[in-house]
Amino acid sequence: MESEKVRILVEGAMTAALTVALSYVRIWRMPQGGSITLENVPLFLFALRWGVKAGLGAGSVAGLLQLVLGGYIIHPAQALLDYPLAFAALTLAALWRKPLWAGLTLGTSARLLCHVLSGAIFFAAYAPEGSNVWLYSTVYNATFMVPNLALSIVAVYIIWPRISKRA
Repeated sequence: MESEKVRILVEGAMTAALTVALSYVRIWRMPQGGSITLENVPLFLFALRWGVKAGLGAGSVAGLLQLVLGGYIIHPAQALLDYPLAFAALTLAALWRKPLWAGLTLGTSARLLCHVLSGAIFFAAYAPEGSNVWLYSTVYNATFMVPNLALSIVAVYIIWPRISKRA
């Protein structure tokens, strides 16, 4: 039992590090933050392997690392929403394992919700004058989260069968 806890801890640390490393390999970068990357994939795989509880820890650490290594902060609540909570939310994918795409969509939707809340509450000034800030935040954040989801689904469907055989 103690050996398994150590394994989860080590894999969680490696997952957080890989998440941060993949965040620097950007396919596309949005003007006010957000990128199309494969950063979600390690957290999805870790959560599918070890469950939501372990995933929340790894996701929070990955988000905190993102924050410390270059996060943009205008308010403490915004920092929590955009970094540790958003990345921890991804691991809710483990709640719905079959079909895989549904769980990944759940996790991505939870992360999107964190970013939409942050955008509408703390970044409303970026919305065009007269527009609905909630709609603007949703559309803005979906422009990078939906492609991230599509890339993640492809990657997880390729990688997960190999990992799950060893789990």
